[in-house]
Amino acid sequence: MIEPLVEDPSSLSLDELRRERSRLQGAEDAVSYARRVAQARLDLVQARLTDHEQPVSAHLHEVLAHQLIAPSGRPPRETDDHAESDAANELDAICSANGFARLDSLTGDELRALAEALAQYERRVSAQRRELFESIDALSADLVRRYREGTADVDGLWERDAGG
Repeated sequence: MIEPLVEDPSSLSLDELRRERSRLQGAEDAVSYARRVAQARLDLVQARLTDHEQPVSAHLHEVLAHQLIAPSGRPPRETDDHAESDAANELDAICSANGFARLDSLTGDELRALAEALAQYERRVSAQRRELFESIDALSADLVRRYREGTADVDGLWERDAGG
């Protein structure tokens, strides 16, 4: 679980504010990755429920194409590989416990149970993601306020980015 945001971002030093925002952005990246994977897996399960006669591979192209073109609404950032994050590992455990690897051979009841488990997980990580966005936005707003008021030096940001 992700540590909650400091109640008052203005109480943080500029470096602490930037580190906290960066930490939360990394956490959001991991949660978003797991959420997208959960949505794709849920789409496959639902396609299988709808058309039990077709193998999963017949639905794969459509599901993946839909997942790849869905915009996030936020500007892209370089991110790390989050396939081994806590959120992704939890999703893998849910899928393992509910037979996702045997998708083609699951019964209707098993598919519905898997779909429900995936939907619950997706709702939970979506809520986490919204909370992270709110926290990141609060930190960003405080950072912008500091720049506007002149309490943060924009030149320091360029030096930090150029030098590491």
